[in-house]
Amino acid sequence: MSKKGPTKGSGGKGRSSLKGKGPTPKAEDRPYHKAYRSKQLAERSAAKRTDNKRTDRIRVNAEYVTGRNSVVEALRAGIPAKALHVAIRIDVDDRVRDSLKLAAEQGIPLMEASKTELDRMTDGAIHQGLALQIPSYEYKDAVQLATKVVKDYDKGYRTAQPLLLALDGITDPRNLGAIVRSASAFGADGVIIPERRSVGMTASAWKTSAGAAVRVPVAKCTNLTNALKEIKAAGIFVIGLDAGGDMMLPNFELATGPLCIVVGSEGKGLSRLVREHCDAIVSIPINSAMESLNASMAVGISLYEVSRLRAEEAK
Repeated sequence: MSKKGPTKGSGGKGRSSLKGKGPTPKAEDRPYHKAYRSKQLAERSAAKRTDNKRTDRIRVNAEYVTGRNSVVEALRAGIPAKALHVAIRIDVDDRVRDSLKLAAEQGIPLMEASKTELDRMTDGAIHQGLALQIPSYEYKDAVQLATKVVKDYDKGYRTAQPLLLALDGITDPRNLGAIVRSASAFGADGVIIPERRSVGMTASAWKTSAGAAVRVPVAKCTNLTNALKEIKAAGIFVIGLDAGGDMMLPNFELATGPLCIVVGSEGKGLSRLVREHCDAIVSIPINSAMESLNASMAVGISLYEVSRLRAEEAK
């Protein structure tokens, strides 16, 4: 009979085996289970839907001129465009023929699209089978524009004194388009808008400008009051158009020098800080029964008077 001697312990090596394997993973987390494959397919499908939504948002937010009359007018005005989207099997009339002809003459690509695609890219606008895609506007820097205009005049590269427009709180794209059009008509050097609380060069602004935005640069500034300080430092006199001004527009003496005209919104007028940074506030005499003028109309009247006074001085 053999004696059983003392045996050595495991030294804790078997301790982990005593713990067990823990809770059983869910079926969808086990790679060998069919539920795992279903989960993977569902996640891929959700990611694809998210990507499609992002694409749709980009397309909806793009700028389009829509409708047959609007498209043909935009093309006649020479508004720059990236593409003309045309509905498949569109009912062709004179406006469609003219649009296709003008787009071909201007080298604008023609893209066929279904009605559903046109609805989506124009965010449900009434397009009548035509949508003209407008590229993003490339803004100048406001201070750089003002400085360059002054330097060009000082060096004799231009004969007319610098003339700029600055907009304070203009949010209607049609107002901006009309102001750019007036700026072009009276030889202004540019239109300045702030980055915040201001409309930009949208498709509607392009259309209203009747192509004038090709000739007159629109410049942006981060802060309008700071930009006005630098414009004044460059040697340009800054005047604000508002009621109850120190001067009246007719025969305005400072019109013949370098000038920046600041106009506010029709309802609120000039903001307090902008008003404080103007060298003078100038008013347009109007009938007392009329509270205010539309911003684009006020700009047109002011530019006409400035142009008239400069022409008289040049005689």
